[in-house]
Order: sequence, then C-alpha cells, then structure tokens
Amino acid sequence: MDAVNPSVRVDSWLWAVRVYKTRSAATTACRAGHVRVNGERTKAAQALRIGDELRVRIAGFDRILVVRQLISKRIGAPLAAVAAEDRTPPREPTALVAVRDRGAGRPTKRERREIDRLRGRE
Repeated sequence: MDAVNPSVRVDSWLWAVRVYKTRSAATTACRAGHVRVNGERTKAAQALRIGDELRVRIAGFDRILVVRQLISKRIGAPLAAVAAEDRTPPREPTALVAVRDRGAGRPTKRERREIDRLRGRE
C-alpha cells in the first residue's frame, strides 16, 4: 500500500475479512474464477480499492461484498465486519423435507404424490 493510491491484494483482503479461512483458499477461489471484482474475473494479486464490489461464489451461492476499508492482515471479527459491506440478498428458504415415521410401511399413492410435490418433482 502506498500513500497516494492505497490498495491491497484481493486474496489477502478476502482472508482478512474472514470470507475464507486461509489465504491459500482465497487464492484458489480466484484461480477457479469464483471471485469477480466489479463484474470481471480476477486474479489473486489484483489490487482492490475502496468502493470495489466483489462477487464471491461460496457453496453454490454468490456473496456480494463492497470494500469499505482496506485491510491486509487478519483482525478481530467486529473490525472485519466494518471493512466489508454485505449486500447479499437473502437466500430463498430451503425445500421442506418429507419425514415419515419409522415402520410406517410403504407410502400410499396419495402420500407418494404429496412427497413428490414437496420435493418439486411433480
């Protein structure tokens, strides 16, 4: 980081704000194309600036983060939360799981249709 143009590496920032557990995991995600800065795929060494928008794909879902503070070393969780603004929309509720009592036998045709409807297999 220099005084004129402050910046920090993408992988280092993702690790510092606790998106990834290790810096190498953040680097691997960048190589795999799971991290985008301002809509463009990025390399781990790309410089971040305040106001940049990151889209990070984790476990099949995108997290949208905006850089509010440049940090390169891991700090406490409350301070890390201030460094990133989370604009991720709320996730849709997960599908209901059909549960049957043990020993209830095979489901009837009507019950099977209800189970299929719950699982979205109509």
